Amino acid sequence: MSRRTRTLAVFPLLLPLLLLGCRKTVRPARLIEVIVPSQDNPYFQAEAVAAATRARALGYDVRIDAHNDDPYTQDNLIDVAIASNASVLILDNAGADASISAVRRAAKAGIACFLIDREIRASNIARAQIIADNLGGAELLGKRFADVLGGRGTYAELLGRESDTNAQLRNRGFHLSLDKYPQLIRVAAQSANWSQSEAFQRTETILQAHNDLNGIIAGNDTMALGALAAVKNDRRQKMTIAGFDGSPDALSAIRAGTLDATILQPAVKIAELAVDEADRLIKTGTTGLPERQLVPCELVTRQNVDEFGAFQRTKPKQAGE
Repeated sequence: MSRRTRTLAVFPLLLPLLLLGCRKTVRPARLIEVIVPSQDNPYFQAEAVAAATRARALGYDVRIDAHNDDPYTQDNLIDVAIASNASVLILDNAGADASISAVRRAAKAGIACFLIDREIRASNIARAQIIADNLGGAELLGKRFADVLGGRGTYAELLGRESDTNAQLRNRGFHLSLDKYPQLIRVAAQSANWSQSEAFQRTETILQAHNDLNGIIAGNDTMALGALAAVKNDRRQKMTIAGFDGSPDALSAIRAGTLDATILQPAVKIAELAVDEADRLIKTGTTGLPERQLVPCELVTRQNVDEFGAFQRTKPKQAGE
Protein backbone atom coordinates (compact mmCIF):
# COMPACT_ATOMS: atom_id res chain seq x y z
CA MET A 1 0.00 0.00 0.00
CA SER A 2 1.39 3.40 -0.96
CA ARG A 3 2.02 6.10 1.63
CA ARG A 4 -0.76 8.21 0.12
CA THR A 5 -3.19 5.28 0.25
CA ARG A 6 -2.32 4.60 3.92
CA THR A 7 -2.97 8.26 4.80
CA LEU A 8 -6.37 8.25 3.08
CA ALA A 9 -7.30 5.04 4.85
CA VAL A 10 -6.44 6.42 8.30
CA PHE A 11 -8.08 9.82 7.80
CA PRO A 12 -11.69 8.64 8.46
CA LEU A 13 -10.53 7.25 11.79
CA LEU A 14 -8.82 10.51 12.74
CA LEU A 15 -11.69 12.78 11.68
CA PRO A 16 -13.88 12.29 14.81
CA LEU A 17 -10.86 12.97 17.03
CA LEU A 18 -10.01 16.11 15.10
CA LEU A 19 -13.59 17.36 15.40
CA LEU A 20 -13.64 16.56 19.12
CA GLY A 21 -10.46 18.58 19.54
CA CYS A 22 -12.13 21.50 17.76
CA ARG A 23 -15.12 21.28 20.09
CA LYS A 24 -12.87 21.52 23.14
CA THR A 25 -11.63 24.90 21.96
CA VAL A 26 -15.18 26.32 22.01
CA ARG A 27 -15.89 28.20 25.25
CA PRO A 28 -18.47 26.30 27.33
CA ALA A 29 -21.67 27.94 28.55
CA ARG A 30 -20.98 30.15 31.58
CA LEU A 31 -22.04 28.78 34.92
CA ILE A 32 -24.25 30.64 37.38
CA GLU A 33 -24.13 29.13 40.86
CA VAL A 34 -27.27 29.68 42.96
CA ILE A 35 -26.96 29.01 46.69
CA VAL A 36 -29.96 29.38 49.01
CA PRO A 37 -30.58 28.44 52.65
CA SER A 38 -32.91 25.55 51.81
CA GLN A 39 -34.59 23.92 48.83
CA ASP A 40 -37.42 22.62 51.03
CA ASN A 41 -38.66 25.97 52.37
CA PRO A 42 -41.18 27.39 49.84
CA TYR A 43 -39.70 30.90 49.96
CA PHE A 44 -36.12 29.82 49.28
CA GLN A 45 -37.31 27.32 46.70
CA ALA A 46 -39.17 30.11 44.89
CA GLU A 47 -36.10 32.34 44.69
CA ALA A 48 -33.89 29.45 43.51
CA VAL A 49 -36.34 28.41 40.79
CA ALA A 50 -36.86 32.02 39.67
CA ALA A 51 -33.11 32.66 39.41
CA ALA A 52 -32.47 29.38 37.58
CA THR A 53 -35.35 29.86 35.15
CA ARG A 54 -34.25 33.38 34.21
CA ALA A 55 -30.58 32.36 33.88
CA ARG A 56 -31.33 29.39 31.63
CA ALA A 57 -33.57 31.58 29.47
CA LEU A 58 -30.56 33.88 29.00
CA GLY A 59 -28.38 30.95 27.94
CA TYR A 60 -26.44 30.14 31.09
CA ASP A 61 -25.79 26.84 32.81
CA VAL A 62 -27.11 26.78 36.37
CA ARG A 63 -26.36 24.80 39.50
CA ILE A 64 -28.50 25.12 42.65
CA ASP A 65 -27.23 24.24 46.13
CA ALA A 66 -28.37 24.85 49.73
CA HIS A 67 -26.26 25.71 52.79
CA ASN A 68 -28.98 25.06 55.41
CA ASP A 69 -27.94 28.22 57.29
CA ASP A 70 -24.57 26.63 58.03
CA PRO A 71 -21.60 28.94 57.23
CA TYR A 72 -19.24 25.95 57.01
CA THR A 73 -21.43 24.27 54.37
CA GLN A 74 -21.66 27.59 52.57
CA ASP A 75 -17.84 27.87 52.53
CA ASN A 76 -17.56 24.42 50.97
CA LEU A 77 -20.16 25.22 48.31
CA ILE A 78 -18.37 28.44 47.38
CA ASP A 79 -15.10 26.50 47.08
CA VAL A 80 -16.89 24.16 44.67
CA ALA A 81 -18.18 27.15 42.69
CA ILE A 82 -14.62 28.52 42.45
CA ALA A 83 -13.28 25.14 41.33
CA SER A 84 -16.08 24.93 38.73
CA ASN A 85 -15.10 28.31 37.23
CA ALA A 86 -18.52 29.79 37.92
CA SER A 87 -18.94 33.28 36.47
CA VAL A 88 -21.66 34.43 38.87
CA LEU A 89 -22.79 33.58 42.37
CA ILE A 90 -26.42 34.29 43.34
CA LEU A 91 -26.39 33.89 47.12
CA ASP A 92 -28.97 34.04 49.89
CA ASN A 93 -26.29 33.92 52.55
CA ALA A 94 -25.85 32.11 55.86
CA GLY A 95 -25.24 35.15 58.05
CA ALA A 96 -24.53 38.87 57.80
CA ASP A 97 -21.13 38.54 59.49
CA ALA A 98 -20.35 34.85 58.96
CA SER A 99 -20.61 35.18 55.16
CA ILE A 100 -18.24 38.11 54.63
CA SER A 101 -15.07 36.06 54.20
CA ALA A 102 -16.78 33.57 51.89
CA VAL A 103 -18.13 36.31 49.62
CA ARG A 104 -14.72 38.01 49.62
CA ARG A 105 -13.05 34.73 48.63
CA ALA A 106 -15.45 34.21 45.74
CA ALA A 107 -14.96 37.79 44.54
CA LYS A 108 -11.16 37.44 44.64
CA ALA A 109 -11.50 34.31 42.53
CA GLY A 110 -13.24 36.38 39.86
CA ILE A 111 -16.84 35.36 40.63
CA ALA A 112 -19.31 38.24 40.50
CA CYS A 113 -21.39 37.94 43.69
CA PHE A 114 -25.04 39.01 43.79
CA LEU A 115 -26.59 38.72 47.24
CA ILE A 116 -30.35 38.32 47.50
CA ASP A 117 -32.79 38.42 50.43
CA ARG A 118 -30.09 38.85 53.11
CA GLU A 119 -27.33 41.42 53.16
CA ILE A 120 -23.85 41.20 54.66
CA ARG A 121 -22.30 43.81 56.96
CA ALA A 122 -19.63 44.80 54.47
CA SER A 123 -19.53 46.90 51.31
CA ASN A 124 -17.57 46.81 48.06
CA ILE A 125 -17.21 43.02 48.05
CA ALA A 126 -20.44 41.90 46.37
CA ARG A 127 -21.46 43.37 43.04
CA ALA A 128 -24.97 43.83 44.41
CA GLN A 129 -26.99 43.29 47.56
CA ILE A 130 -30.62 43.13 46.43
CA ILE A 131 -32.89 42.82 49.42
CA ALA A 132 -36.50 43.34 50.35
CA ASP A 133 -37.27 46.37 52.49
CA ASN A 134 -37.91 44.25 55.58
CA LEU A 135 -37.95 47.26 57.90
CA GLY A 136 -40.51 49.16 55.83
CA GLY A 137 -42.62 46.07 55.26
CA ALA A 138 -42.68 45.23 58.96
CA GLU A 139 -43.67 48.78 59.79
CA LEU A 140 -46.60 48.44 57.35
CA LEU A 141 -47.68 45.18 58.96
CA GLY A 142 -47.36 46.60 62.47
CA LYS A 143 -49.67 49.47 61.56
CA ARG A 144 -52.23 47.11 60.01
CA PHE A 145 -52.10 44.84 63.07
CA ALA A 146 -52.60 47.78 65.45
CA ASP A 147 -55.47 49.19 63.38
CA VAL A 148 -57.32 45.85 63.31
CA LEU A 149 -56.97 45.59 67.09
CA GLY A 150 -58.22 49.14 67.49
CA GLY A 151 -54.96 50.24 69.08
CA ARG A 152 -55.61 48.38 72.33
CA GLY A 153 -55.40 44.93 73.88
CA THR A 154 -52.70 42.31 74.34
CA TYR A 155 -50.60 40.55 71.77
CA ALA A 156 -47.71 38.13 71.41
CA GLU A 157 -44.81 38.27 68.98
CA LEU A 158 -43.11 35.27 67.37
CA LEU A 159 -39.59 36.13 66.29
CA GLY A 160 -37.36 34.50 63.69
CA ARG A 161 -33.88 33.12 64.21
CA GLU A 162 -32.11 35.59 66.48
CA SER A 163 -28.90 35.65 64.42
CA ASP A 164 -30.78 36.46 61.21
CA THR A 165 -30.56 40.11 60.12
CA ASN A 166 -34.06 39.94 58.62
CA ALA A 167 -35.51 38.75 61.93
CA GLN A 168 -33.94 41.75 63.65
CA LEU A 169 -35.18 44.18 61.01
CA ARG A 170 -38.72 42.85 61.14
CA ASN A 171 -38.83 43.04 64.91
CA ARG A 172 -37.63 46.65 64.76
CA GLY A 173 -40.10 47.52 62.00
CA PHE A 174 -43.06 46.04 63.90
CA HIS A 175 -42.28 48.21 66.88
CA LEU A 176 -41.87 51.39 64.86
CA SER A 177 -45.64 51.13 64.51
CA LEU A 178 -46.79 49.10 67.51
CA ASP A 179 -45.00 51.18 70.12
CA LYS A 180 -47.04 54.22 69.11
CA TYR A 181 -50.04 52.62 70.85
CA PRO A 182 -49.56 52.67 74.64
CA GLN A 183 -52.74 50.63 75.18
CA LEU A 184 -51.49 47.85 72.92
CA ILE A 185 -49.39 45.66 75.21
CA ARG A 186 -47.00 42.91 74.21
CA VAL A 187 -47.34 40.17 76.84
CA ALA A 188 -45.02 37.59 75.24
CA ALA A 189 -42.17 37.50 72.73
CA GLN A 190 -40.47 34.24 71.82
CA SER A 191 -38.26 33.01 68.99
CA ALA A 192 -39.67 30.13 66.99
CA ASN A 193 -36.67 30.07 64.62
CA TRP A 194 -38.82 30.48 61.49
CA SER A 195 -40.32 27.01 62.25
CA GLN A 196 -44.01 26.09 62.04
CA SER A 197 -43.73 23.30 64.61
CA GLU A 198 -41.83 25.51 67.06
CA ALA A 199 -44.37 28.30 66.55
CA PHE A 200 -47.17 25.85 67.34
CA GLN A 201 -45.47 24.85 70.59
CA ARG A 202 -44.62 28.41 71.61
CA THR A 203 -48.15 29.58 70.90
CA GLU A 204 -49.68 26.76 72.95
CA THR A 205 -47.59 27.89 75.92
CA ILE A 206 -48.48 31.55 75.38
CA LEU A 207 -52.21 30.79 75.14
CA GLN A 208 -52.12 28.87 78.40
CA ALA A 209 -50.56 31.85 80.15
CA HIS A 210 -52.73 34.54 78.55
CA ASN A 211 -56.42 33.73 78.26
CA ASP A 212 -57.25 37.26 77.12
CA LEU A 213 -54.75 37.40 74.23
CA ASN A 214 -56.07 39.44 71.28
CA GLY A 215 -53.47 38.92 68.59
CA ILE A 216 -50.23 37.31 67.38
CA ILE A 217 -47.78 38.95 65.00
CA ALA A 218 -45.14 36.66 63.49
CA GLY A 219 -41.84 37.29 61.75
CA ASN A 220 -42.76 34.99 58.87
CA ASP A 221 -45.76 33.15 57.44
CA THR A 222 -44.49 29.75 58.53
CA MET A 223 -44.61 30.81 62.18
CA ALA A 224 -47.93 32.58 61.66
CA LEU A 225 -49.45 29.36 60.32
CA GLY A 226 -48.05 27.44 63.29
CA ALA A 227 -49.68 29.98 65.59
CA LEU A 228 -52.94 29.69 63.64
CA ALA A 229 -52.95 25.90 64.12
CA ALA A 230 -52.39 26.29 67.87
CA VAL A 231 -55.22 28.83 68.15
CA LYS A 232 -57.56 26.47 66.30
CA ASN A 233 -56.47 23.61 68.52
CA ASP A 234 -57.23 25.77 71.57
CA ARG A 235 -60.64 26.59 70.06
CA ARG A 236 -60.15 30.31 70.36
CA GLN A 237 -62.90 31.99 68.40
CA LYS A 238 -61.32 35.36 67.72
CA MET A 239 -57.64 36.04 67.24
CA THR A 240 -55.92 38.47 64.89
CA ILE A 241 -52.86 36.79 63.35
CA ALA A 242 -50.44 38.33 60.86
CA GLY A 243 -47.36 36.98 59.10
CA PHE A 244 -44.64 38.01 56.68
CA ASP A 245 -43.46 36.64 53.28
CA GLY A 246 -46.51 36.12 51.06
CA SER A 247 -46.41 32.32 50.96
CA PRO A 248 -49.10 30.33 49.08
CA ASP A 249 -50.46 28.87 52.35
CA ALA A 250 -50.67 32.33 53.90
CA LEU A 251 -52.57 33.67 50.88
CA SER A 252 -55.01 30.77 51.16
CA ALA A 253 -55.51 31.47 54.88
CA ILE A 254 -56.16 35.16 54.14
CA ARG A 255 -58.78 34.19 51.55
CA ALA A 256 -60.38 31.90 54.15
CA GLY A 257 -60.42 34.72 56.70
CA THR A 258 -58.29 32.88 59.27
CA LEU A 259 -55.12 34.94 58.75
CA ASP A 260 -55.58 38.70 58.74
CA ALA A 261 -52.58 39.84 56.68
CA THR A 262 -49.09 39.16 55.43
CA ILE A 263 -46.34 41.19 53.83
CA LEU A 264 -45.31 40.09 50.37
CA GLN A 265 -41.54 39.76 50.23
CA PRO A 266 -40.99 39.63 46.45
CA ALA A 267 -38.59 36.67 46.27
CA VAL A 268 -39.25 36.02 42.59
CA LYS A 269 -38.66 39.62 41.54
CA ILE A 270 -35.46 39.90 43.60
CA ALA A 271 -34.00 36.69 42.16
CA GLU A 272 -34.82 37.74 38.61
CA LEU A 273 -33.30 41.19 39.17
CA ALA A 274 -30.06 39.56 40.37
CA VAL A 275 -29.79 37.42 37.24
CA ASP A 276 -30.65 40.32 34.92
CA GLU A 277 -27.98 42.48 36.54
CA ALA A 278 -25.44 39.67 36.35
CA ASP A 279 -26.20 39.25 32.65
CA ARG A 280 -25.77 43.00 32.11
CA LEU A 281 -22.44 42.93 33.96
CA ILE A 282 -21.15 40.07 31.81
CA LYS A 283 -22.23 41.75 28.58
CA THR A 284 -21.33 45.39 29.33
CA GLY A 285 -18.91 45.33 32.26
CA THR A 286 -21.30 47.16 34.59
CA THR A 287 -24.73 46.80 36.17
CA GLY A 288 -25.29 50.56 36.13
CA LEU A 289 -26.80 50.30 39.61
CA PRO A 290 -25.59 50.82 43.19
CA GLU A 291 -24.46 47.85 45.24
CA ARG A 292 -27.24 48.04 47.82
CA GLN A 293 -30.76 47.93 46.40
CA LEU A 294 -33.96 47.88 48.47
CA VAL A 295 -37.05 46.34 46.87
CA PRO A 296 -40.38 47.47 48.40
CA CYS A 297 -42.64 44.96 50.17
CA GLU A 298 -46.45 45.03 49.92
CA LEU A 299 -49.24 44.54 52.43
CA VAL A 300 -51.61 41.70 51.50
CA THR A 301 -55.11 41.54 53.01
CA ARG A 302 -58.40 39.97 52.04
CA GLN A 303 -59.15 43.07 49.97
CA ASN A 304 -56.22 42.61 47.56
CA VAL A 305 -55.08 38.99 48.01
CA ASP A 306 -56.19 37.98 44.50
CA GLU A 307 -53.53 40.28 43.06
CA PHE A 308 -50.76 38.05 44.38
CA GLY A 309 -49.27 34.61 43.79
CA ALA A 310 -46.46 32.75 45.51
CA PHE A 311 -43.98 35.42 46.62
CA GLN A 312 -44.86 37.71 43.74
CA ARG A 313 -47.44 40.16 42.47
CA THR A 314 -49.35 38.57 39.58
CA LYS A 315 -51.65 41.48 38.67
CA PRO A 316 -50.78 45.14 38.11
CA LYS A 317 -51.47 47.54 40.96
CA GLN A 318 -54.87 49.19 40.87
CA ALA A 319 -55.11 52.98 40.77
CA GLY A 320 -54.64 54.48 44.23
CA GLU A 321 -52.80 51.46 45.69
